[in-house]
Amino acid sequence: MENKLLEIISQGEGLHVEFKKTQGGLPKNIYETVCAFSNTGGGCLLLGVSDSGEILGIDKSEIDEYKTEFVIAVNNSNKMNPPLYLVAEECVVDGKNILFVEVPETSDVLRCNGRIYVRNADGDVDITNNQRLVSELYIKKQKTYTENEIIKAVTIKDLRTDLIAEARKRAVLRNPDHAWGRLDDMELLRSASLYRKDFMSNMEGFTLASVLLLGKDEVIHSVLPHFKTDLIFKVDDTDRYDDRDEVRTNLIDTYDRIMTFVQKHLPEKFYLNGSVRVDIRSVIFREIAVNLLIHREYTKQIPARFIVAKDKIYTDNGNKPFLYGNINPEENAPYPKNPNIAKFFKEIGLAEELGSGIRNIFKYATLYAGGKPIITDDIIFKLDWPVNLFVENGVRADSDQVSDQVSDQVSDQVSDQDEISRILKFMEVPRSLLEIMAQTSYKSRVYFMRKVLNPLIKAGVIVKTIPDKPNSPKQKYQKNLARDIRQISLDL
Repeated sequence: MENKLLEIISQGEGLHVEFKKTQGGLPKNIYETVCAFSNTGGGCLLLGVSDSGEILGIDKSEIDEYKTEFVIAVNNSNKMNPPLYLVAEECVVDGKNILFVEVPETSDVLRCNGRIYVRNADGDVDITNNQRLVSELYIKKQKTYTENEIIKAVTIKDLRTDLIAEARKRAVLRNPDHAWGRLDDMELLRSASLYRKDFMSNMEGFTLASVLLLGKDEVIHSVLPHFKTDLIFKVDDTDRYDDRDEVRTNLIDTYDRIMTFVQKHLPEKFYLNGSVRVDIRSVIFREIAVNLLIHREYTKQIPARFIVAKDKIYTDNGNKPFLYGNINPEENAPYPKNPNIAKFFKEIGLAEELGSGIRNIFKYATLYAGGKPIITDDIIFKLDWPVNLFVENGVRADSDQVSDQVSDQVSDQVSDQDEISRILKFMEVPRSLLEIMAQTSYKSRVYFMRKVLNPLIKAGVIVKTIPDKPNSPKQKYQKNLARDIRQISLDL
């Protein structure tokens, strides 16, 4: 971090960089700069650095006071409207303490003390009374982010109050002082820019982002009939698929469905980062899921896809490109496609700072499966990751002892009558796949489904609790009390 800040300081102030002294407290015009950055492409604010780039530092005893003062101010709708959720990060540069604030561009026109500021060269310009510039800014914001489209017919009754409550709970769990903990539902939606007023058209209401994040399923389908996320597993049946989940619900539940799909089909792998045990699968696929959901142009009639194939994992979705080419996390500056959706995900703990997700994917990709993905920002936003997670016949490479695992599985086949009886006794009440597997020595879900569960279902010994939706994430399995296991023979 220190090297990054030294490089920023060496370049001097400019369109996206501002230095502020802090002698005598935080300067009053700091919030005008935050407003200007937010309205004009984002920027970096360094507190404790002079205009000329001299690192003056901040007294250690004042750091916490300044951080608290800053956070309270940018969260205050009377000061910044709409409120921002920014953090002043304490850093040490050349042995001196400074505060670093990264301000993203927002999809709304931001006001500071009722005034509108934009960035011009290395200064902040008040354009409030310039009708032409204000109009151009509103037009730019509206055209840039279709998530801001106001869906006039939508009311709060069309949103799921349970999801709003869940979002509030998650935000407060992450930060007990989070502003959402003190806000009612409508105030929360306004603070998250999910309810807004368009001063150009004088329209006011809930946005497309609010419908996607919190809408009831029938409302989402009415607003975006083409909206869906397709989850496909095709390892044995490469012409069609082995498993599929068509997800047509809000983005929060969609995220959970993606992660359930990952846990169902892809192996865990852990990495010791110092003394901390890191679940690499969760880290990588959390970021892949989030990227699939927030880097999407939802008005394009192209469904998003998450596909696990025998030799690769890839995702694609409709997109409004910014970079036009492959993304290099070391060179390309992060750019929010749907900043309000991204901000909401961040507040509830499903995403981190802008750009960190791509870096995490590249960081852990080799450790998880070997090789790094190619991520392309174009008309179709794509992630293409060659992986070697499966061996012949679809048996998952869960560990470095794949051959031993396969050997053990073959020797423990279901032809063992005692093993079958024990499993079936456990299934006298409905059980999930994971619950059943926990009672056996099997590790590969693909192998277990193909060699154990599916033959028992075909023979009528086991029945599904949701037979009309075979790939439902809520699917469970139960012993068919009308069949006698001694009457069947399984070909293993």
